[in-house]
Amino acid sequence: MNILKTSIGIALATVITTAQATTLDQARSIENKSNTASAVSQAKIDKSSEVTLAYKAEIEQLQEEVKNLAVYREHLTGLVNSQQQEMTSLDDQIDTIKETRQGVVPLMYKMLSGLNTAVEQDKPIKTEERLQRIAKLEHMMTRADVSDAEKYRRLLEAYQIEMDYGTKLGTYQTQITVESNEKIDADMLHLGRVSLVARRLDASQYWSWNTYTHQWQSLDSKFNDELAKAYSVAYKQVAPSLLVLPVSLSLKEVQ
Repeated sequence: MNILKTSIGIALATVITTAQATTLDQARSIENKSNTASAVSQAKIDKSSEVTLAYKAEIEQLQEEVKNLAVYREHLTGLVNSQQQEMTSLDDQIDTIKETRQGVVPLMYKMLSGLNTAVEQDKPIKTEERLQRIAKLEHMMTRADVSDAEKYRRLLEAYQIEMDYGTKLGTYQTQITVESNEKIDADMLHLGRVSLVARRLDASQYWSWNTYTHQWQSLDSKFNDELAKAYSVAYKQVAPSLLVLPVSLSLKEVQ
């Protein structure tokens, strides 16, 4: 009887132990599955967090780009407005230029006519050279490949040269006709437009321009030394000094 109880007890203990082992295994299995599920969930959470951060960074970048585009749009708007103002200003300037050109072209022809008159009425100082300059200017005025600005500049340049004739001591060589209708090669000297003198190339004789008769008038030989000195100064052969020269002025010029 005791043996039977012992056997039953052992059997029951074995069953209980086996049941407990099975329950423990199941618990461990459940724990493993739970851990695995937790790991998967955490991985999903981490991935979602990364995606969220990426979206957030992208949104912030887009917002910054929107701000930059707004600034750039304002900049372009300012440029367009400025260009429109510039176009309006240019249109006004073009209209003004057209009006100015209509006034400048007649003015240039008046200036050219004035040069002609000045040379015709002036003393014969480099007359041939001055007439050639005027002829070139007249030809230039009809050329389409020369701008009005360049034509005006050339005319002003010619006027400046004419002014220089009236203020400087200068020399040059040309051919003149003296009292006996003799044509000679002469060495010319002018002091502005106050005095115009000619001499033979061998310096043997001198003439002065007579503004009243418009002819060359022979000078007394007693002035030869003073005149020779004036030529030396003009040619920069001696230092500048007081000069004695015959005056070639009309009554109108004196007044």
